[in-house]
Amino acid sequence: MSEHRRKPPESQGGGRAAARRAAQQPSGRRAAPARDSATGSTSGSYDEQRSTGGRAEARRAAQRGGRRRAAEPGGGGPAGPGGRRGGTGPGNRRPGKKRFIDYPRYNKHGWRRWVPSWKLVSGLSLGFLSTLVIVIGIAYWMVSVPNVAQAAQAENNVYYWADGSQMVATGGEVNRQIIAYEKIPAAMRYAVISAENKTFETDSGVDPQGIARALVNMAKGGHTQGGSTITQQYVKNARLDDQSQTLTRKFKELFISIKVGATKKKSEIMAGYLNTAYYGRGAYGLQAAARTYYSKDAQNLDPSQCAFLASLLKGATYFDPAGATEIDPAATPQQNTKNAMNRWAWILDEEVKDGHLPAAERAKYKTFPMPDKPKKNAQLSGQIGYLVSLSKAYFVNNNTQGITAGDLDQGGYEIHTTFDKKKVQALEDVVKKVRKKNIDPKKRPTKDTFVQFGAASVDTKSGAIKALYGGEDATKHFTNNADQTGAQVGSTFKPFVLAAAMEYGKRDPKGPKDQGESERTPVSPKSIYSGMNKLKIRNYDGSVWTDAKGGQWLQTNDGNESYNPPSYGIDLRYAMQESANTPYVQLGMDVGTDKVKDVALAAGLRKDSLASSSVPSFSIGTSSPSAIRMAGAYATFATSGMHHDPYSVEKVNKRGRVIYQHDDKATRAFSAAIADNVTDVLKNVVEKGTGTNAQLSGRDVAGKTGTTDGNRSAWFVGYTPQLSTAVSMYRLDDNETNKKREFLKMFGTGGQEKIHGASFPSTIWHDYMEQALTGVPAVDFPTPEPIGDKVYGGGMSPSPSPSPSPSDSPSPSGSPSPTPSLTPSPTPKPSKSCGKWDWNCGGPGGPGGSNAGTDAGTDQGSTNGDISGPSGSPSPSKSKPGNGSQGNIFGGPTG
Repeated sequence: MSEHRRKPPESQGGGRAAARRAAQQPSGRRAAPARDSATGSTSGSYDEQRSTGGRAEARRAAQRGGRRRAAEPGGGGPAGPGGRRGGTGPGNRRPGKKRFIDYPRYNKHGWRRWVPSWKLVSGLSLGFLSTLVIVIGIAYWMVSVPNVAQAAQAENNVYYWADGSQMVATGGEVNRQIIAYEKIPAAMRYAVISAENKTFETDSGVDPQGIARALVNMAKGGHTQGGSTITQQYVKNARLDDQSQTLTRKFKELFISIKVGATKKKSEIMAGYLNTAYYGRGAYGLQAAARTYYSKDAQNLDPSQCAFLASLLKGATYFDPAGATEIDPAATPQQNTKNAMNRWAWILDEEVKDGHLPAAERAKYKTFPMPDKPKKNAQLSGQIGYLVSLSKAYFVNNNTQGITAGDLDQGGYEIHTTFDKKKVQALEDVVKKVRKKNIDPKKRPTKDTFVQFGAASVDTKSGAIKALYGGEDATKHFTNNADQTGAQVGSTFKPFVLAAAMEYGKRDPKGPKDQGESERTPVSPKSIYSGMNKLKIRNYDGSVWTDAKGGQWLQTNDGNESYNPPSYGIDLRYAMQESANTPYVQLGMDVGTDKVKDVALAAGLRKDSLASSSVPSFSIGTSSPSAIRMAGAYATFATSGMHHDPYSVEKVNKRGRVIYQHDDKATRAFSAAIADNVTDVLKNVVEKGTGTNAQLSGRDVAGKTGTTDGNRSAWFVGYTPQLSTAVSMYRLDDNETNKKREFLKMFGTGGQEKIHGASFPSTIWHDYMEQALTGVPAVDFPTPEPIGDKVYGGGMSPSPSPSPSPSDSPSPSGSPSPTPSLTPSPTPKPSKSCGKWDWNCGGPGGPGGSNAGTDAGTDQGSTNGDISGPSGSPSPSKSKPGNGSQGNIFGGPTG
């Protein structure tokens, strides 16, 4: 034992060797000293210098070190490079040198490694702010303050014909004279401040909220918004070198506005704004506006006139009393006048509230200061003004860069149109020839006054508008007659009824129903319908149609003609040839007038030009599409059902850069079988029916005449495989001073007993097309494939004995005069079947009356309690073609 006690202590490095030796000894009392020897000396002083944890603590430390090493690059296990002995892991060595950017953080674990320290956050924020300040400083230094004199320079817009030759250069005549701040009336300055920017005299020139709204709106894909302060608006107006609506431009304008606000006096900013702002009618700057609207210098304007001119800054398109229907159909003179009067009064009241105008002075201005009528540029006389106006409207409504009418009027654009110079001239010459030969207001003042013609010619393969006739002179007659005028199209609407019958079919009242819809039978042009005059119109299920008041509808034919023995009926081909109304009105009821409307829209007519489809007469032309749209819709038949929307601008350049290029997006309106069968039926109209006056030597021609009840309008729409043209004629006093816009009857006009589409309109169509197609190879229409079934409608049923073929032996009482020189059959006097709401009477519900809209066809039906006599009234259409609205084929909010 003594030897055991006196045994020298094991070295510290005994470690595992000592443990192994102790394990080899027998178990028992001797094992304890072995463990003690492994952990330390029996000497108290030496034992105090060692770790109290012993071997277990060493193992735990080793395990911790191993886990740390495993988490770090190069870390090893307990026996590896980062092990207990000689390891370099963080568990057994001093911390290494810290990184400059400690991220992820070296001394944190788990999610805490990814949480940046406050030092890192503060450093990054400071760096970002410093960079932002530097960028803003550089941007501020680089932008320049707008030069008002440069902004006031006038530039032309140049319009080109389809062949690339110049049509007209317009815009340079605009007066952009700069006037000094002292010559700007104080009333004008205060009117603008009260209306546009009440804090102008104290703000810094930038509205952060307005900028934020603009950015959010652009982020959402909406239109960009204008500057919210006068300073920002001035900067926008003055930057004529860049009119794009982009975020880059907005940021540039922001920095320019800041610089202008910091370096310019308020008086300079106000003068710059008023000298560059657009007031409509091509007038830039206050001086130009004063001369344009009131024929006086700016310094002579009174507070009332200043308030009106300030209202124009909101948007002259919607506040000029002259209207701007060529840009937006809703911007009529009546609506614009109402808008202007309301804003004028509001601005004066705001000036009183802001202390800029004494209440006593405000009380003097009770009457709206109506401006002068627009002055027309002599360069835009004849047809040029109509062509320019139409092209401008098309570009404004179809460009994707947000370029407005005001931007376009600033000039610098090259507009390449679709108009063929020779065709435009030929159309104008033909109309002038017919007018000169037949229309004589001096000889027939009550018959030949206010006679108007309108026409449009469209390329069938592309939709390009090749020619139009808008009126006698764009500087004297402001309405473009080729555009929507309100003149109803009459029987030229019937092809859409036939196409709908082929597309959707006749409803079977007795057949099984699928999801509430009756079975339908596709209709063939060989289908038989009653041609009886004063036919009682029925719903598709056989019940008699009645209006809201219980009145029945008795449809009449032109001249009160009945076609063939009533028991046999006539086929739809012959009914189209003779322009019989009763078969197509009943056909529309069997198919559904809603389906007829769908086909008309698919063919290219605009929804806002269509009358209510809730009455039977919808099928015979109560709607009032434009000549352009009718030509385009008929072109859809010519191209076997492919529709190309009419357009007037091929491309637009600015400073050598193409900013707009037309993209032809053809759509299939209906199948080739349907379109080709309609064409074949309309070809028969020209060869044997009411359209014989439109025959062209050696060419296939398809077309349709149209005349409305009361003889208030007459049409001929026809086409060859290459060109589709629509011609309209009507009498309308559309002078701006005439608030009662009413279509007048044409009985006796031009020396004719009655005007039909077969008279003057078809003559104009024929003579123009002969010239327009000179040198163009003749092409035949495709042969139609059989379509649909031979159905019986209008009370008809299969006859046991064959009926005579109307197509081979037409009724001798057939059709209107094919030429102007012949006298068509007389029309019965309206008084013979007049009720209070009868369209033949021209009363409250008649054309031009308060409920115009259900008058159409070559002769309109009447609504009666029974067949014996009139007692009821038709349901008046909510659409009022005769109410004076003048739309534009290219759009506005409803397009």
